[in-house]
Amino acid sequence: MIIHALKKKDWERAKKKGTYKGDTLAKNGFIHCSPIEKIVDVANYNFKGIEGLVLLCIDEDRVISEIKWEDLYNEGRDYPHIYGELNIDSVIDVFEFEPNKDGYFELPGGLKNLK
Repeated sequence: MIIHALKKKDWERAKKKGTYKGDTLAKNGFIHCSPIEKIVDVANYNFKGIEGLVLLCIDEDRVISEIKWEDLYNEGRDYPHIYGELNIDSVIDVFEFEPNKDGYFELPGGLKNLK
């Protein structure tokens, strides 16, 4: 399972269309994702204080587009990137993802058992 964070309104739009492109597919050529154990660090770095997010739990085996695990920023850690649109039927669960009062994120309770 891989994880993708996005605004809830964008997820609602994608469900109606049947696919999700994200805001990086056109710009970077892929949709950024994270392994479950890194999503909180990624979210705190990229989305600190942003409200109205959700986490998509994606079954890699159901994704039609190619997924590559890469270390594009020389961090010594590979991250999953989806090279194409995400078919929404590959999303097996969605969690509300709100920052705490200090603007930081914590892993939602339902995901802690999967970590």
